[in-house]
Amino acid sequence: MLHQRQQQKLLQKLSPQQVLVMRLLQQPVISLEQRIKQEIEDNPALEETADINDLDEIDDENEPESIDADEDTFSEEDEDHAELKVDNEFSFEDYFDLDDIPDYKLVSNNRSPDEEAWESPVVSGTSFQEYLLAQMGVQKIPDKQFIIASTIIGNLDETGYLTREVPALINDLAFNQNLDASEAEILEALQLVQGFDPPGIAARTLQECLLLQLISKPDRTYATDLAEVIVRYYFDEFSKKHYEKILQKAHITEEELKEAVEEITKLNPKPGFTISEEVRSSQYIIPDFLITINDGEIELTLNSRNTPELSINREYIDMLQGYNHKKKKINNNEKAALSFIKQKIDSARGFIDAIKQRQETLYVTMRAIMDYQKEYFQTGDETRLKPMILKDISNKVGLDISTVSRVANSKYVQTPFGTFLLKSFFSESLQNTMGEEISTREIKKILSDTIEAENKSTPLTDEELEEILLKKGYNIARRTIAKYRKQLRIPVARLRKEL
Repeated sequence: MLHQRQQQKLLQKLSPQQVLVMRLLQQPVISLEQRIKQEIEDNPALEETADINDLDEIDDENEPESIDADEDTFSEEDEDHAELKVDNEFSFEDYFDLDDIPDYKLVSNNRSPDEEAWESPVVSGTSFQEYLLAQMGVQKIPDKQFIIASTIIGNLDETGYLTREVPALINDLAFNQNLDASEAEILEALQLVQGFDPPGIAARTLQECLLLQLISKPDRTYATDLAEVIVRYYFDEFSKKHYEKILQKAHITEEELKEAVEEITKLNPKPGFTISEEVRSSQYIIPDFLITINDGEIELTLNSRNTPELSINREYIDMLQGYNHKKKKINNNEKAALSFIKQKIDSARGFIDAIKQRQETLYVTMRAIMDYQKEYFQTGDETRLKPMILKDISNKVGLDISTVSRVANSKYVQTPFGTFLLKSFFSESLQNTMGEEISTREIKKILSDTIEAENKSTPLTDEELEEILLKKGYNIARRTIAKYRKQLRIPVARLRKEL
């Protein structure tokens, strides 16, 4: 039976303007540049100019209702106006993933042509799949084998491994290519792809990947042959670094084993990255902020190099004013044109306001982080980093935690000591044996340095690391050390052992 009932529900909504601000806030500077170019292309009332004061020439009484820029921007003089206003148009759930919060001087755009730029362009490159297909294209391969090999290449993951099983590939070919292929034909095409450059490509396991590389070596030596034997027959012992067992089973000397292991460690366990890394290495990070030190004082600059000044198109302003002078003497076509012009001008003005608010929000947030971590930004010493969570900065600038998260999660800052992702400066706190609060990042730095300095023939266990850190004044449990070690991507002592 159906029942009717009344229910009250409290929803937090965002206006389209506020949604635009939040979306722009999430974008790093290189993405913002593309977003602005797209907006200019889509809206003829928006243009790149050196004078943004054209906004003031529009008669507000003749404009469609829109958001007041002064109410939605953040200034250092009035931090209470930082939060975005809420109305009843768009819900948070419709536009944002609420689970994306991680655990844990403004400058003028005016610049002279000879002013030095400190950002770098992004350069594109070839994917390793395209690289493999290009190699196949210069060979005489039967049509059926060409289709099978192309399917195999298309199923390689970013590291260059084939992760799909042969039966799954047979099904793919049947359903997607209407091609009946046998297991033998799949393996034959796979062998073809595995012969392409870089060596080790299209392997199904790490063992197969290393073997393919060793087999393809043109200049064979005893160490190369021995390395192939170890990978082929004693891979389990090798992966666990049980060198004593290999010495006994293979009947070789320790010096011979050492030379063979050196051959293996020269191999590339992720051949797909051979091409991908060339692409990534040519993609330079463009920082959103620049921190410099002048006469001992820290200075912050917001990177606006790739953010052009925007204004309303003069022609659209003149057309709007022309229609307004006619008052009621306009026909239906002119009314439609007037409505279109008003809509485009209002959209352009909203976009300009959103860009302005984005820049101001970025600045005040980064300024708060810089002030909070002043000792680090003055020295570059990671042990000077204070425990800092999103709420600390949120309280300092009067912005919501989710807003601070969006700033921190995708923005980079260039400092005298390197370029870093903002979120890397956030960490929880612990107490040392003196009762002082310290950053978990400080603990990780000390842990990393300790392991780096260890004797690799007898690497330190987590229990030994616990004792060393305790002597240094850090009372950290063994399970916490294990957790930090994993976060630092440092293997257990047994796997760090070297001959």
